[in-house]
Amino acid sequence: MNRHLIVHSLLLASVMLCTDASAQNGSENKEGNAEVSKLSDYRPIADKFIEAATSTDFAYKRLAELCDTFGPRFSGTTNLEAAVDWAQAHMKADGLENVHGEEVMVPHWVRGAESAELIKPTQQVLPMLGLGGSVATPQEGITAPVLVVRSFEELQQRAKEARGKIVLFNVPFVEYGQTVAYRVRGAVEAAKTGAVAALIRSITPFSLRLPHTGGMSYADSATRIPCAAITVEDAERLQRWQERGQQTTVRLKMSAKFLEDVRSHNVVAEISGREKPDEIVLVSGHLDSWDVGQGAQDDGGGCLQAWEALRKFPSHALRGSRARRRSRIAYRHR
Repeated sequence: MNRHLIVHSLLLASVMLCTDASAQNGSENKEGNAEVSKLSDYRPIADKFIEAATSTDFAYKRLAELCDTFGPRFSGTTNLEAAVDWAQAHMKADGLENVHGEEVMVPHWVRGAESAELIKPTQQVLPMLGLGGSVATPQEGITAPVLVVRSFEELQQRAKEARGKIVLFNVPFVEYGQTVAYRVRGAVEAAKTGAVAALIRSITPFSLRLPHTGGMSYADSATRIPCAAITVEDAERLQRWQERGQQTTVRLKMSAKFLEDVRSHNVVAEISGREKPDEIVLVSGHLDSWDVGQGAQDDGGGCLQAWEALRKFPSHALRGSRARRRSRIAYRHR
């Protein structure tokens, strides 16, 4: 679990919980000049929380218990609901207050069987993962030539070539917020050109020929076509073939589908404030995770970091057993 994230979270939370809002924003002196509040004044307070949190592997072991016990916590599954019950039980045992679940209806997308196979210029199975929310292919799959592009702009320039093909977005990773647009919008932009399916180079800077899943979206203005991720290595290989003038053909099979929405619960717990209970410091995360992993990083680690910060406050808050403000943790669904 990332020590720097814990340190940053606890430093910020301790200042927010133990100071006045006016002190955080600076106060006016007689000359009208803003006096900048000194965060360093609260470093001793924060250090107590930081030392308490980083001198033990309690949170790491609890994260391991979560992942080992429930594994993937996919929206709509019994694994997720069992993890929700587990979190609430342990939060109550920790002495957190107002622990409860807030009912929410969540989508239930099922991946099903899926595969991708290179047909030309050679035959080989391609590691792939359907993107969350994708529609299925026909039962026999989609077999079509591949058009590789490096950007949405290149796709527009070659739109006439894309009709009837599988469009592969081979976009190098820059940073998540920028590159993930191809995963989210790739199917829509490809469908607008008449493509029959879309493939995305996995959104990652490193790869050991492992594909990455993630969420994608559709638009009412475009046909819904299947969309999946392939590995960085295979995306680059198809790019090289195209640059040599060799046509590549891929067969994509996906049986993904949506079932009826399922009733679930967001998890909420808090510690009331001793002076300003109506002012809330909120830390959050999402307890659900993708179906192809145990969700230790996304977002089990974030959930346990937030939980650990809250768990430490009752026993380490200064000037009594309470912080000044209400502190709350909320695990929402993505």
